[in-house]
Amino acid sequence: QVQLVESGGGLVQAGGSLRLSCAASGRTFSSYAMGWFRQGPGKEREFVATINWSGSRTYYADSVKGRFTISRDNTKNTLYLQMNSLKPEDTAVYYCAAVLGGPSRTPDSYDYWGQGTQVTVSS
Repeated sequence: QVQLVESGGGLVQAGGSLRLSCAASGRTFSSYAMGWFRQGPGKEREFVATINWSGSRTYYADSVKGRFTISRDNTKNTLYLQMNSLKPEDTAVYYCAAVLGGPSRTPDSYDYWGQGTQVTVSS
């Protein structure tokens, strides 16, 4: 079992930055690939970024590539999402998720989910 708790969301002006964190419980965090997803108002949950167990491989949605950076610290059981140059269309609830296997862009692949943290970008 893995429990995930996101933090770091908030209200920011367009062009600003936020860093999300996802704290994982359990001793097997490093066994899991991790992902960030988001769900905006009236929208489907969409892929943002994913990272393999060691952090050596990362993948991004085209909409965030060059602006967002996913990373992890296995010594702290924590996943991060650094978000720069934020846009109003980045407004969403952001979720972290864990998958026992390789990184994936597909939400249905993931085994565990956090409760989400709200990010609001004002214009």
